[in-house]
Amino acid sequence: MPTVVITGAGGFIGRHVVREAERRGLGLRLTAHRSQVRASTPGTAVVPADLTDPGSLHGLCDGADALLHCASQIGGPNARCEAVNARGTAALVAEARRAGVARIVHLSTAAVYGRGTFRRARPQDLDRAPVSVTSRTRAAGEDAVLAAGGTVVRPHLVYGEGDTRVVPALARMLRSLPGTVEGWHARVSAVAVGDLARALVAAALAPGERLTAPVYHACHPDPVPWHVLLRAVADVASVPWPERDLTVDEAYERLRANGGTRHDLDMVITDHWFDGDPLWADLDCVPGAFSERFTPCESWYRQALAPAAAP
Repeated sequence: MPTVVITGAGGFIGRHVVREAERRGLGLRLTAHRSQVRASTPGTAVVPADLTDPGSLHGLCDGADALLHCASQIGGPNARCEAVNARGTAALVAEARRAGVARIVHLSTAAVYGRGTFRRARPQDLDRAPVSVTSRTRAAGEDAVLAAGGTVVRPHLVYGEGDTRVVPALARMLRSLPGTVEGWHARVSAVAVGDLARALVAAALAPGERLTAPVYHACHPDPVPWHVLLRAVADVASVPWPERDLTVDEAYERLRANGGTRHDLDMVITDHWFDGDPLWADLDCVPGAFSERFTPCESWYRQALAPAAAP
């Protein structure tokens, strides 16, 4: 039975990764810091560890076959982003190498590319250009993983049960706008959190020859039109779908009045479509389409968004 170390086991994505690993019957070693992490199956150990304290990582990876690094600091003080995402990841990787861990898989983000328009973009054709401290320090963490021969997985939008960022943020934007914007015709890469978890665990267990690239995009191969995704969000957030269409300038003024930014709008009026085919081909599995995967989590989103939707 392989033993896998999972950091960030109490987070949105990390919890789903743990469920997938448990489903496969793996021996698990989970890190616990701020989030509550509990062992729920035999063969699972919970280890207190803090990425900002390298000493707490000593021995974490001893005897492990793989490290799945899902922990990150998103937002917050700049110094903490640096301590967790950059220096913390480097210390964790050094510990894994000391312990002789054969496979390191790092959950990163497509935000390391910064702003722009992306159409069927491949990792090898893109330069990283992070614009925030969070994405800059996560890119630095990637460097430590890649230097150790590890694998970096970059999703774009991740949705599903436990999501407190993507769909809630889109719901807030829709409430601020009295219309669509240019018909929401742009396209975006997305992945259900369960499919992402399945890919991460599969990457941690795959024979070395199966992984043909150091960096993968984790998204459904087919991008989702924004009007499809936003209609689904409007439905679960009880936001009426508008009958008028706004210009970009009109939409920006509305968002600005409600604390939004031009960047918030740019994300949904330009293509952000990343090539996810190589990951699924190398792992020999297929992710579910948005229409298939979003439906099972609609009731969860309705409940989660209900307080914000109340007058």
